[in-house]
Formats: sequence, C-alpha cells, structure tokens
Amino acid sequence: MEPKLLANRIITPDGTMLQSFSRHDYKEYTDANGKEYMVDGGIEYQRCNVHDDAPHQDACVYSDDPHDVIRDAFHWGTYGKGGDQPLRWAKLSEMTNNHIEAILQTQHHIGPQIRKAFEDEQQYRLDNNINIEDTV
Repeated sequence: MEPKLLANRIITPDGTMLQSFSRHDYKEYTDANGKEYMVDGGIEYQRCNVHDDAPHQDACVYSDDPHDVIRDAFHWGTYGKGGDQPLRWAKLSEMTNNHIEAILQTQHHIGPQIRKAFEDEQQYRLDNNINIEDTV
C-alpha cells in the first residue's frame, strides 16, 4: 500500500508551523524574514510555495511514519457529538475512545490508511493504558 499523506504541513524559517487540514484549506503566513509562506490541500494534495534563499521545512506526516508521530499530527474534522457544533479539528491523540470507535463503525468512506491510523490509536491506547472519556 502506497503511503498516504496524513498531515500536510510546513515549518517556516522562524519556526511557525502551517497546517492545511482539508482540501482548499489555504493557510498563509508572513515569516519573520518578510517572505510569504503557504500550504494548501489538506490530506488530498500538497501545495506550498518555495523560497530558495529562505527555504521552509517539509513537516508532512505519512501513513508509514511511526504511530507516535501520526497520533499528534493527524487531525479529524468534527462537528461535535450531536453534529450541531462549529467545525473543529481534533488531534487523533486527543479524541475520545468513543469518538474513535464511532468513526470506525460509521465512516465507511475513509481510506485504508486512515482506518489503520484509528485502529493503531486504539491499540496504542490499550498498550499504554490510555482512556479518554467523553466529558458531556
């Protein structure tokens, strides 16, 4: 299976991380050096700009990276438990156990690499005795 982009992000020369969470989620930033940096495409495609005299650092994360890297880089868009909240991007490592299980049970459209990230997180939590419960 070819590695899949799970976090589309760059780090600018001044250390600012830009991350695009979804398709057409264009993020830009003026670095301390005065140059503009941008990232776009979420996990669907990677687009960013380049400055040869002040290069950025590619900080993308792929499905074949170690899980401890994936769990802090991969984000899932959520509208809350009832689906009535504003969109929020949640880190895999911060999602509740019930939310992860609900995604695996109901979101049949996700690709195999994303499904594996959720399944690996479940196993990681079992192995490390981590349980994140719903607060509401």
